[in-house]
Amino acid sequence: MKFSQKEIGVLREDNALAARLIECCIARSARVGIIGLGYVGLPLALRFAEAGFRVIGFDIDADKAAAIDSGKSYLLHIPDCAVASARARGLEATIDVSRLAEADAIVICVPTPLTPSREPDLSFVINTFESLLPHLHAGQLVSLESTTYPGTTEEELKPRIESRGFVVGRDIFLCFSPEREDPGNPRFNTRNIPKICGGATPACLAAGVALYSQAVDQVVPVSSTRAAEMTKLLENIHRAVNIGLVNEMKIIAERMEIDIFEVIRAASTKPFGFVPYYPGPGLGGHCIPIDPFYLTWKARQYGVHTRFIELAGEINSAMPHWVIERVTEALNQRSKPLRGSRVLVLGIAYKKNVDDMRESPAVELMALLMHKGALVEYCDPHVPVFPKMRKYRFEMNSVPLSAQTLPQYDLVLLATDHEAFDYELIRRHARLIVDTRGAYREPASNVVRA
Repeated sequence: MKFSQKEIGVLREDNALAARLIECCIARSARVGIIGLGYVGLPLALRFAEAGFRVIGFDIDADKAAAIDSGKSYLLHIPDCAVASARARGLEATIDVSRLAEADAIVICVPTPLTPSREPDLSFVINTFESLLPHLHAGQLVSLESTTYPGTTEEELKPRIESRGFVVGRDIFLCFSPEREDPGNPRFNTRNIPKICGGATPACLAAGVALYSQAVDQVVPVSSTRAAEMTKLLENIHRAVNIGLVNEMKIIAERMEIDIFEVIRAASTKPFGFVPYYPGPGLGGHCIPIDPFYLTWKARQYGVHTRFIELAGEINSAMPHWVIERVTEALNQRSKPLRGSRVLVLGIAYKKNVDDMRESPAVELMALLMHKGALVEYCDPHVPVFPKMRKYRFEMNSVPLSAQTLPQYDLVLLATDHEAFDYELIRRHARLIVDTRGAYREPASNVVRA
């Protein structure tokens, strides 16, 4: 979406603040503030800096701010040189929220988890926004990127802005532009992943498109913030439902002694009408296990029961328990009880080749194994020390893999298939392997699929 000088001139007559903001974005003279410097916010901050914007990153974690200011990365898939380069271009990081008053555009990238009862937890968004409110001023753009249910931007953020005496669309410009990060994906990054953007008003949308189009190759405008919010949920629910389907197919195939991974490879040869999804030990990451419940909760307000989505959620949530059943069966066939057995969990990040632990099914597997009396350790080259998590606190370090250490375990549970693992070494020296990822294609006497 390009803006001609004529269009900007017309807008200037109607809304001088919007025209000024758009011109600053196009000229890349606008200062961009990023709130939340995690898996979404940090790549976005680096991309805006690379595009020539002055960027202020804000996070409540002083260690993150200090790392950025020293040119260091704290995420596995982002090298130090990328942070150092952005720092040289003027990227700053701070724990002082008042500095966001310096920004022309403020992008919010904070978590949106679930409560223990699986309802939306907007506390991070709302608390962040409440702390930001005193520092808002006329002429700023605010864009929410955190995944949430349709209506959040205009039901939660807009009234708070207007409580300060501003008019959204005239004084402050409000957008929703969902993140689409895929950590560790070598093909797609912040720049080449198309960016959805919805505005609270046409002027808001124009400002949002003007900002993002300077840093992202393609911006896809939609009619409203609600449409943008629903788009993100559809993307993730599409994945959750199809993963639920293939996880159920895996259980059926296992009972029939059919290799589900062979079936998926064969089905993938069809050049139309089939998209491959792969089973695993459960869902992980901050999006797929959580986002469907944001829509099911909101749908209930409209009298809609989302049976299909909830069924997929039930199947996916049950997968760790099914894996434990397979572990127990595998040990029993060797006259070994699970209680007291030494189990090594391979890979505890939620997907391969990253250090992201959010909602990792591997951690759920560890907790279930311990509850049943197994003696559990883990190996993950990307997570050398088990991090502090809201739900789990394990005092553990990653153990090394070798021909000497592997035979010490009664069972090796492959939970996350990092490319860094030496799979042949593991196959040769492990007594028993339960493979939840289909890493071992050829049958072996010590390999059991789960």
